[in-house]
Amino acid sequence: MPHSIEASFSAKPEIHSFHGLLFDMDGTIIDSTNAIVKHWEKIGNELGVDPKVILATSHGRRSIDVLQIYEPKLANWEYVSQIEGSIPEQFGSDAVEIAGSRSLLEQLEETSVPWAIVTSGTKPLVTGWLDIMNLAHPENLVVAEDVRHGKPDPACYQLGRTKLNLPRDASILVLEDAPAGVRAGKAAGFKVVGLATTHSLEQLKDAGADWIVRDMRSVKLKEWDASTREAKIEISDALVG
Repeated sequence: MPHSIEASFSAKPEIHSFHGLLFDMDGTIIDSTNAIVKHWEKIGNELGVDPKVILATSHGRRSIDVLQIYEPKLANWEYVSQIEGSIPEQFGSDAVEIAGSRSLLEQLEETSVPWAIVTSGTKPLVTGWLDIMNLAHPENLVVAEDVRHGKPDPACYQLGRTKLNLPRDASILVLEDAPAGVRAGKAAGFKVVGLATTHSLEQLKDAGADWIVRDMRSVKLKEWDASTREAKIEISDALVG
C-alpha cells in the first residue's frame, strides 16, 4: 500500500503490557491479495458478476456476506468452505508473508503468550494458508463460521478473548489491516495496531486505530512475565500525526 509523501513512520518506541494478542489473517499475517483477486475473478465469471464490483467490497468481509449480496442461494457454509479451502491449493504461490509476522508469531509460540487468529475467512482457508506457508498455528482460531455477524461487529474479537480464557478486563492487543477489523477491535474495547498494508492511512485513522505502522516489523515481544501473565510489546516507527 503506497503511503503519502507526508507520512512519517518515526514515532519513538513505546512498550505496553497485554494479556493476549488477537491477529487478523489476510493483510496482517500474510498478503494473499493476488490469490484472492484471482479467486473472485473466477467466482465472478462463474456467477456472471463483474469481478471488479465484488472486489471493491470484499476485502475484510466474510465470503458468505459477499455472496449474500450477489448470489444468495450460494451463501451457505458448505459452498463457502469448499471454495475458500481451494484457494491456498490453487493460488498458494501468489501469497507472501507480511514482513515481521513470522518472527513475531514464533516468539509468541516459544514463550506461550496467549494469541489467536480472528479472521473473516473460513477454517479451511486459514489452516490451508498456515500449512502452505509453514507459519505457526495458534491453539485458538475464530473464523467466519463462528459468529453470526462479521466485522465490524465486535463479536469475533470478544470470542477471541473468551477462547484465550482471559477475563473481561484483560488488556488485549488487536492487529488489523482493514478498517472494518479496526472498528471491530475498538468496539470490543481493545487497543488496535493498524497495519498500512492494504488500506489508506486516512481509512485506518478514521476507523480509530491506536497506532498505525507499515508492517509487523514494528511490533515486537520484549518480555513475557509468567507470574503476571503479561506480555511487554514494543511498538516502534508508528505513524506520527
